[in-house]
Amino acid sequence: MTSRIDPQLIPANPNLEWERALWEAGILRIAGIDEAGRGALAGPVAAAAVILPPERSIARELSGVRDSKQMTPSQRESWSKRIQEIALAFGVGMASSKEIDFLRIVPATQLAAQRAIATLTIKPEHLLLDYIFLPDIPLPQTSLIKGDMRSLSIAAASVLAKTSRDALMIELDEQYPGYGLAKHKGYGTAAHRQAIEQLGPSAIHRMSFAPMRS
Repeated sequence: MTSRIDPQLIPANPNLEWERALWEAGILRIAGIDEAGRGALAGPVAAAAVILPPERSIARELSGVRDSKQMTPSQRESWSKRIQEIALAFGVGMASSKEIDFLRIVPATQLAAQRAIATLTIKPEHLLLDYIFLPDIPLPQTSLIKGDMRSLSIAAASVLAKTSRDALMIELDEQYPGYGLAKHKGYGTAAHRQAIEQLGPSAIHRMSFAPMRS
């Protein structure tokens, strides 16, 4: 699968084009899936699943939802609450740094997504995913390149995954002081790498990732 897409195919804002096509086919319970923390050096990878109501007005009600990387922390927090109010069901799952080291990052991301789906109070009929597949989930799936920029369900999931993981990393900063986890959320900033060099890795660092691996 190519990781590139014609930029002209990416809408200005994520929309309900993919959801509407499924709704019109009678498939109403569609779960958008996305992850956060895949490239971090410490902490878990998180995934969220969001089932939005099959109503076109949702695009207006969630007009500020974007790929979470395009939003400020305050925007993410505000829209996270709104998503949870509007969604028919939502769930978050995580895979720990130890699971990432044991499984490697792609299977661990799939595991986190499976856990998110397992927490849904409504069983989905179809999954919309951002560039991954879940081979162990026996449901129809559509994997979209740049899905969090194209599908509102996936974008909503990206916001919940990001805000949930960020909250956990702030908590972990108290358990593992000195690394600045509350600030960079485990990503490989210069300050984080310097702290690893000075303090050594903690119990939540991914030992299969550089620089810990070496």
